[in-house]
Amino acid sequence: MVTIIEIDESHLDEVTPLFDQYRTFYKQESNQQAAKEFLLERIQKKESIILLSYFNDEPVGFTQLYATFSSVSLQSVFILNDLYVSKTHRGKGIGEALLNSAKELCRTKKHKGLALETGVDNPAQQLYEKLGWKKDTDCFHYFWTCE
Repeated sequence: MVTIIEIDESHLDEVTPLFDQYRTFYKQESNQQAAKEFLLERIQKKESIILLSYFNDEPVGFTQLYATFSSVSLQSVFILNDLYVSKTHRGKGIGEALLNSAKELCRTKKHKGLALETGVDNPAQQLYEKLGWKKDTDCFHYFWTCE
């Protein structure tokens, strides 16, 4: 059975290993202490919302949402920045449940919508499209790195 909660500081020890696995998936060095401090700061400063998924009472996945704003539409928007399900629990509908929970939170908070970005080779694109995300083919994304 899948259960999803919005976490607070008391859940840090459950979400930190998943967050560290997520980071190592993206070729970052494992550092659970730094990961925990990063998440704690986001929670304490109310800079993000983290939804944690349990499968039979075991923490197995999470998504992290950041609020931002659309000046054009004059509305709040969530950026679905992180989504991760442990390797041993993929294919069980946990990612879909996390995405649907994020959509419901967006509706509840009366935000305009949810934005996400993913690699061009990420197979999760099929899931995003199945759940109603539309691929933006009209815009390019640019990123400047501070050196």
